[in-house]
Amino acid sequence: MDLTSDSTTVGTGIRLVAAAACGMALGLDREMRRKAAGLRTLTLVSVSAAATTLVALSLYRGALEAGHSSDMDPTRVIQGLAQAIGFISAGVMVRAGLSVRGATTAAMIWMAGALGIACGAGLFAIAGITLGLTLLVTVGLTRVERRFFPPDSEGEEGQERTNRR
Repeated sequence: MDLTSDSTTVGTGIRLVAAAACGMALGLDREMRRKAAGLRTLTLVSVSAAATTLVALSLYRGALEAGHSSDMDPTRVIQGLAQAIGFISAGVMVRAGLSVRGATTAAMIWMAGALGIACGAGLFAIAGITLGLTLLVTVGLTRVERRFFPPDSEGEEGQERTNRR
C-alpha cells in the first residue's frame, strides 16, 4: 500500500473531512455527557493529527520525488504526534486522593488522535472500524455499567466506582 499516492487536493480534503467526522462523532458523545473535552476539542485533535500526518507524508513524497534517499521516515512524525497527544491527555486527568478522574476523557483524546492519524494516512477502514468500536464501548458499556454497577452514593466503594468513570 502506498500511503503517499493520493496527493490531490480532493484526496487531502477527503482525509481531513473524514478526520473531522471521526472527531465530531467522539466529541458529540462527550458533549452529551458534559465532559471536559467535547465536540470542538476532539474534532480539533483529530483534524490536527490528520493534518500533521498529511504534512509528513507530503514531505516524504517530495523528498522521494526529488531523488533524495529514503532516510526520511514519516512514521517518526506519527511517533511524535502520539507522544504529544499523550501529554495533552495526561493534562485532563486529575488525581484526588486514591481516585483518578478524567481517564476516559484522556482516552478519548488519545483515540481522536489515533483516528486522525488513520484518516490522514488514508486508512479509512481502520478509522471506521475503530470509531465503531470506540462508540460501542463508550455508549454500550456506559449502559452496562449503570445497569450492573450503579453508583452508590453512600460509602467509599460507591465513590470509588463513580470516580472510575
